[in-house]
Amino acid sequence: MQRITSREHPYIKYLVKLQKSARLREQSSSTVLDGIHLIQSYLAADTDLTAPKSIIVSETGQKNSDILSLVNTCRQFPETVTRVFRVTDHVFEKISPVRTPTGILACISVPAITNQPGSSVSKSASCILLESIQDPGNLGAIIRTAAAADISDIFLSKDCTDAWSPKTLRAAMGAHFFTTIHNNCNLIEIAGSFHGQVLAASPKGSQTLYQSDLNKPTAFIFGNEGAGLSKPMLQAADRAIAIPMPGQTESLNAAAAAAVFLFEKVRQQWQAHHMNTQFQGSENI
Repeated sequence: MQRITSREHPYIKYLVKLQKSARLREQSSSTVLDGIHLIQSYLAADTDLTAPKSIIVSETGQKNSDILSLVNTCRQFPETVTRVFRVTDHVFEKISPVRTPTGILACISVPAITNQPGSSVSKSASCILLESIQDPGNLGAIIRTAAAADISDIFLSKDCTDAWSPKTLRAAMGAHFFTTIHNNCNLIEIAGSFHGQVLAASPKGSQTLYQSDLNKPTAFIFGNEGAGLSKPMLQAADRAIAIPMPGQTESLNAAAAAAVFLFEKVRQQWQAHHMNTQFQGSENI
């Protein structure tokens, strides 16, 4: 375990820059995970990229049993793959992206996944298309909701905020590692080649969400927090769908709207499965 005591150490400077620069994250195919939960989720995903590039632990962090357990797990990887650094609390404060440092960070590889229209989503699956989502908290919340709703593929337009920024990662709470995030996508092409129905979320939709049959492969399209979906994106959809809002608010936060849409699909699927199970049971009586 290498010890670092200076804030001017080259690797410390690199980690600070990596968290601030989307360009550097893209060029290096790397990002930084902050905290026990994110690192645990990353290791639990058990992908080809599971071995972190490095683990950085503060002096205070070394006194935490959960952090020590993570360090011991990472020490099972070859030193040429995963480097472990022990840094002073003063140094760790510089690289920590939060006001109250957690005591452990990891530098990891980011999967280089881009869109291949028509081949990325299985014939039985649904997916999400995101156009111009700008807020990292919204994007992270949508990724987390998608993972909870068992939606594995998320396609991002070229002007979406960085899916692998520290803020997005914290908002998603580890869901990145249980979904497939496709960056810099041509959403029009994906909508055109999708094997199921394509539904655009819009307050001006001609049909409500609760009138829609979601028991089939569905591509859900969600747009920018302020402007909503572009006209070409709306035209690429089969239908524009609205969430009924009896109150005084015209629209929902993008992440909240995505949660309503995806869990209405979950509800419909659960209901169909429950009714089918009851029907099969009655046939056996």
